Amino acid sequence: MQAMGERSAVTVLRCSSYEEEEVRAAVVRGFDLLGGVSSFCQPGEKILLKPNLLVPRGPERAVTTHPAVLRSAAEALLDAGATLSYGDSPGFGATSWAARRAGLADIADELGISLADFATSRTVSFPDGRLIKQFSLARGVLEADGIVSLSKLKTHGLTRITCAIKNQFGCIVGPLKAEFHARLPDADRFSQMLVDLNRCLRPRLYLCDGVVAMEGNGPQAGKPRTLGVILMSRDPVALDATVCRLIDLDPALVPPIQHGVAAGLGQADGIDYLGDPLEELAAADFDVNRSPRSTTDRPGRPSRMARRFVVPKPVILPERCTRCGTCVSVCPVAPKAVRFASDERSCPPEHHYEACIRCYCCQEMCPEEAIEIRVPVLGRLIRR
Repeated sequence: MQAMGERSAVTVLRCSSYEEEEVRAAVVRGFDLLGGVSSFCQPGEKILLKPNLLVPRGPERAVTTHPAVLRSAAEALLDAGATLSYGDSPGFGATSWAARRAGLADIADELGISLADFATSRTVSFPDGRLIKQFSLARGVLEADGIVSLSKLKTHGLTRITCAIKNQFGCIVGPLKAEFHARLPDADRFSQMLVDLNRCLRPRLYLCDGVVAMEGNGPQAGKPRTLGVILMSRDPVALDATVCRLIDLDPALVPPIQHGVAAGLGQADGIDYLGDPLEELAAADFDVNRSPRSTTDRPGRPSRMARRFVVPKPVILPERCTRCGTCVSVCPVAPKAVRFASDERSCPPEHHYEACIRCYCCQEMCPEEAIEIRVPVLGRLIRR
């Protein structure tokens, strides 16, 4: 939590590639600028490294935290005497499988870092929550003394970007995440939940991998984009606001940032930038949703008319769809808003937009990049 009147510091670290020595130098420099590794952990403490392992993908796809970033953060913490574990809850599949595909398991095996339990959970109370008063968290999270969050800089259909604040959603075990999407379908309430989750978990450090980011149809189906930067901070709001300024996105358009400021999680302005000049790494042409907020972005379920003609919707691209059924499986509503017309699966699934809550889980999880988010014509006119 941000102390009243205290300014937040964000380290902006130029890192042009994932060559291990370059990444290590950037991460060590970032720790030094923030007071040294010893200010984040004490010898013998159990520290959980929380990367982004959205789905089982190779590091070249820019979907997951890069292995070189995990290695550099881990080596610095191990040198400080920490006992490390790592883990995340993927959108589907086992953590071990996703970690192996992403190249993280090989690094962990080499360094002797154990895979934390992200398969089972325990419910904990959080009476200070502004929206959510209890969370069911992965046992591997609860067994750690502290968390170091290793996010990936990507675009996101619901929250525009996914970086420091949203990375902690993976501390909730997979099937339970769908419940939050069903209960909190609009971006504002979902973002309030994310802020409460961060206030509950209180990670000690947030590190964002933006060496190769993802733009466009993120967080899985977008395009890798080299930004050449690593960001580090104790304040997730300040880090995400810095990301926005890096890619020319108004932080006021990102609900997790705005709710984070309101809840005292951090600050979006008055930030001390350490390291390299932000303007030298900025990418004003980064492909991200910069459309102004309209009435459809406000809390509450939009009307049937708005959902049909105004609100962005997921659209399946038949030429890419392999009819694997992932979109159907991850849809959190009942009855399903996306489903096959018949058991034969002879055609791609169909969206039933009258039931769709616009959580975009189907687009986020599609392994074939076969779902896009499109704004209806009237919606495009309103958002101009």
